[in-house]
Amino acid sequence: MSFTLVWQTLLIFAVGTLLLRISGRKSISQMTIPQTIIMIAIGSLLIQPVTGNGLWPTFGVALLLILSLLVTEYLQVKLDKAETVITGKAVMVIENGTLLEKNLKKLRLTVDKLEERLRKAGISSIQDVQYATIESNGQLGYTLKKGKQPATKEDIQTLIELIQNGKLTYPDPHRSADDDIFFETIRRPDPPDPEHLQ
Repeated sequence: MSFTLVWQTLLIFAVGTLLLRISGRKSISQMTIPQTIIMIAIGSLLIQPVTGNGLWPTFGVALLLILSLLVTEYLQVKLDKAETVITGKAVMVIENGTLLEKNLKKLRLTVDKLEERLRKAGISSIQDVQYATIESNGQLGYTLKKGKQPATKEDIQTLIELIQNGKLTYPDPHRSADDDIFFETIRRPDPPDPEHLQ
């Protein structure tokens, strides 16, 4: 396998990763038919420079692509900045029951598509959501407001203790914001979002 083929393969991997990163945060199951066709077409176009070189160079290219993927995944595990650059971080789309229009536009996500994901999660109102994020894999992450969360076993146990003993135990007051997995995605307050998105 020639050196030209090696650098072409590495370039294909880098450009392909960049193109897929730009294309958005959707898994194959979340893509529309045109998006899927575009992804397949990009894959076909990217590999054209190394096609027609025979069986062993093709195997070499495939091995080099797999090794590139393994190195990329290793860097994401070891370096937080590498993970941010390659796959991105979660993006907040709802905060305290309010849609974040700027972030929805950045993700090219319509309100209807967001509402569809909320319905699939069993959420009937945006106002019930404390925080919602679109994760780097395109999935929805959310937490409901305190009054809208289902009761946990701990809540029920606390209620039983209150009824039986007249004593109520309170949750740990020293729990920090660092314990909240949404903390890293919370943005500082911006001007309120337009009413037409609510």
